[in-house]
Amino acid sequence: MIYELHTYWAAPGKLDRLHTRFRSLAVPLFARHGIQLIGIWTPAHSDAETGDLVYLLAFPDQAAHESMWQAFADDPEWQAGEAASEVDGPLVVKATDMILTPTDYSPLT
Repeated sequence: MIYELHTYWAAPGKLDRLHTRFRSLAVPLFARHGIQLIGIWTPAHSDAETGDLVYLLAFPDQAAHESMWQAFADDPEWQAGEAASEVDGPLVVKATDMILTPTDYSPLT
């Protein structure tokens, strides 16, 4: 199992719209494409270092990660929903992601 940690920094004034897009579009599409959502968080003290929205996904392996993400990105519902949510400009000004592999003593192995 591998995990992928994402951090987003919302465009000014657009955090609520980002939450709406996740709640109504991204989360259901993750499930449709077999992407396991571990959790979504907002840092207790958001700033330039922590970001505004953090989420953790799980995949069986690297090949599954690549194929599931590609299917998600190619999904017409995602493409239309993303475009509609950004009609007034991007919701995210910065995004990072990191693949995490559990240690042999992690409870998430």
